[in-house]
Amino acid sequence: MGAAMSTEAMETVAIRAEGLEKHFAAVPALNGVDLDVAPGELVALLGPSGSGKTTLLRIVAGLDHPTAGRVFFGDEDATALPVQARRVGFVFQSYALFRHMTVGDNVAYGLKVRPRSARPSRTDIRKRVSELLELVHLPGLEKRFPAQLSGGQRQRVALARALAVEPRVLLLDEPFGALDAKVRRDLRRWLRDLHDRTGHTTLFVTHDQDEALELADRVAILDRGRIEQIGTPDEVYDRPATAFVAGFIGEAVKVPVTVAGGRVLLGPHGLPAPDGFRDGPAALFVRPRDLVAAEDGEDVADTMPLAVAGVRRAGPARRAELSIAEHLPAVEIELPPHVSPSRGDTLAVRFSTLRLFPA
Repeated sequence: MGAAMSTEAMETVAIRAEGLEKHFAAVPALNGVDLDVAPGELVALLGPSGSGKTTLLRIVAGLDHPTAGRVFFGDEDATALPVQARRVGFVFQSYALFRHMTVGDNVAYGLKVRPRSARPSRTDIRKRVSELLELVHLPGLEKRFPAQLSGGQRQRVALARALAVEPRVLLLDEPFGALDAKVRRDLRRWLRDLHDRTGHTTLFVTHDQDEALELADRVAILDRGRIEQIGTPDEVYDRPATAFVAGFIGEAVKVPVTVAGGRVLLGPHGLPAPDGFRDGPAALFVRPRDLVAAEDGEDVADTMPLAVAGVRRAGPARRAELSIAEHLPAVEIELPPHVSPSRGDTLAVRFSTLRLFPA
């Protein structure tokens, strides 16, 4: 008689990585990574290409093995466990569906290949497939083939297949990367809702900052095989811990500056430096919303008159490109509706936020 099945997560466990290193020849892909993911938490791995995020995910899955370090699922050391014994659900960017199989057979595949002693009955498998297709909003599509589905539908089938085996951990590697922008937006809202209902411990690799910030409970930002910062979306966006994070998150422009005598010197302009900031070369990271157009009557001592190099639309917002000095990169300001400068005008601005790091 087959094992009983349920659409609820069979078990959720914490994921813990300790001192993970991975070398390909002489090149380190991971360089001492420590990561803790709480049971039921959704953590996004975010970083540029080559930062190590997919390598980390593959090591957690058991698809690759670390050069050094360990992986734990709860209290169990899973480092040496083969992928089949880890009970992970894995969803790839390319869907990885079997084209010759129906949707129902794709979802059921992981159950049908279990050893006979652990394999559910045919009736239980059919029930499980039906429940999961209902869960991912694809009821009644059991008999269709992948080629008859849209990209978004295929990715939902891939997720249903990953959930069918009742994984302890769910791993998603750029699952929406092959889809267009609107479908990605729709699916990430749906995925967050699905995660809240099923409660799986989830690691999610993405290169899309909006995706990570919208979906995740916490975001781990990687660079050159190390975790630069891990925190809530608000923490990593509003309070970057390192110069790399400040430059990577948001649309920041890096402006080289000098701090001297409690002032930040930007070409001919100066700003008060944060208390205790050491004199010397520094980097100022400027996002469009960090600058505010001065109001009439505002104290000019707190503002900088900058030349408008251009005005453009960025989605629903209008932005002006501002020149600080000839040898410094231009920065942008998001314009309020009542401010309409033209190229060649001078716009008085002040900083609402100062993201300053030693050079």
